[in-house]
Amino acid sequence: MAAECLISQSARVNGSGNQPGKGAWSALALLLGINLFNYIDRYILAAVEPEIRNSFFRPDDPEAMAKTGALATAFLVSYMVTAPVFGWLADRVSRWWLVGLSVGVWSLASAGSGLAATFSILLITRLFVGIGEAGYGPSAPTIISDHFPIAVRGRMMAFFYMAIPVGSALGYAFGGVISAHFGSWRVPFYLVAPPGLALGALCLFMREPRKVGANGSQPRKTRVRLADYLRLFRNRSYLLNTLAMTAMTFAIGGLSFWIPSYIFEYRHQPDLARINLIFGGITVVAGFLATLLGGIVGDRLTKRFPGAYFLVSGVGMLCAFPFTVAFLYAPFPLAWVFVFLAVFCLFFNIGPSNTALANVTHPSVRAMAFALNIFVIHAAGDALSPPLIGWIAGRWQMNVAFLLVASVMLIAGVIWLAGVKFLGPDTARVANSE
Repeated sequence: MAAECLISQSARVNGSGNQPGKGAWSALALLLGINLFNYIDRYILAAVEPEIRNSFFRPDDPEAMAKTGALATAFLVSYMVTAPVFGWLADRVSRWWLVGLSVGVWSLASAGSGLAATFSILLITRLFVGIGEAGYGPSAPTIISDHFPIAVRGRMMAFFYMAIPVGSALGYAFGGVISAHFGSWRVPFYLVAPPGLALGALCLFMREPRKVGANGSQPRKTRVRLADYLRLFRNRSYLLNTLAMTAMTFAIGGLSFWIPSYIFEYRHQPDLARINLIFGGITVVAGFLATLLGGIVGDRLTKRFPGAYFLVSGVGMLCAFPFTVAFLYAPFPLAWVFVFLAVFCLFFNIGPSNTALANVTHPSVRAMAFALNIFVIHAAGDALSPPLIGWIAGRWQMNVAFLLVASVMLIAGVIWLAGVKFLGPDTARVANSE
């Protein structure tokens, strides 16, 4: 009954139970393209980390890995700190303008990463990449949520978030191949800037999606107060989802940043460019399939079981742990099989968890809800794990660091399963208030 009520309410808010709003597909395509280059840029850094380390630090510097790991932290700190500011703005001004200008900022900052003459300058450019992406992160999923009704929102979110595995994989492959071809880690950063600027410019010509009421009229604009934002912290599904996503982000962020270096330096597999290419290929295939399948399974199960988005996410994370451990001890090439299985399980939750985040928050505060989620999951997640792994690896062994980080997957799975019983009622309550 809860699921039927939820879908019926979505039909009144959006005009039709399964029909997207005007311009929905073009908006999804543009945001998908932007998200793709977003993740390409992020993972170019991981692909060329050994070259960056060799450019700025001595080979015998025990702190070198922790310092290069801080490049990921610098990006994430600026991203998570400024995301609430942009989330507040996104609830009040044109989100498309925010997205367009923000994409322009991080595209220019990415080109600046390639121009950095010192490690300090490189660190500053990554800070500006984070600021630019903070203007995009809270707005994009809320635009998609406003364009598509609840009945199909999980699949649409899955399409959007497919850019994470595909963009990450392309970042590894593109960064590794281009840097090897030109003999410089700087060139990949130059090449991603022009497409980003072009996509950002297109956003300035897009129109905001507008919801319609049950009688086809424009709904009265809701004035958002501080109390509306504070109410998010009393939303059980929102809180548990954010905690689980934090643990998941901690694990994925740390492992994805260091896996190419780990395989190259600790597992003694030759040719870093080839490693990046293989890992990128695995990420794009496993991540693409898992993200799409997770969204589809979540949507279908939700029709009968309102807590399905959390169930799908939790089971996926619990399954990821043993495959990650197996990868650490299996010989190559068998280890690549476990990498594939681990990546598949890790990405299975991306569509369902983000769809649940949208469904349990009112449209008037949804951008800020995503912004606060971004702040928390990165502050306690992947802002910490890359330098932590580098610090542990510099003193003990990389396997020890990976086991510690991988164990957090279990925590994420348990939290999502604990929230299953709350998700249906919380989703229905928000749907009935729109």
